[in-house]
Parts: sequence; C-alpha cells; structure tokens
Amino acid sequence: MTDEPDSGLIKPGQIAFHLDLTAAQLKIVHTALISLRDDLGRDERDVRDVVNTVLDKLPSAHDIRAIDLDRELRAEGELGG
Repeated sequence: MTDEPDSGLIKPGQIAFHLDLTAAQLKIVHTALISLRDDLGRDERDVRDVVNTVLDKLPSAHDIRAIDLDRELRAEGELGG
C-alpha cells in the first residue's frame, strides 16, 4: 500500500485509453458526440469543452459524412442481408 491516495489513477492530461474503430463505429461515435454536445445546457460548458476536444481528435465532419454506414455495415456482416 502506498501513501498516495490516488496512485494508480489516471492523472490529469494523461492518455487514458486508445481505441481502434471501424469506419461504421467511427461514424456512430461522431454522431453520438455531436448529439450529446448539442443537448448540453449552458451550465455544462465544461462538459461541452471536453466533448469538443474529443471531436477535434476525430476526422472532419466532411470525412465522417462521406462514410456510407449501410455499406460499411454490410461489409462487416452486421446487416444480415
């Protein structure tokens, strides 16, 4: 046991997780983050800032729109058809 109560915790600014996504997954994550950001109220500016920081790490909105979700899902075999 150590004397530091937060030993083993993720430090501020430290990379916490690396995530590999398919194109379909990327489009869903991007869409979900946009929806979350748009639903946040004025008093949640700090959360909006974090969401914007994550969105800034993703490809541009133009690139995301270019992903054909149906085609990607068919290619991944997730559409049963």
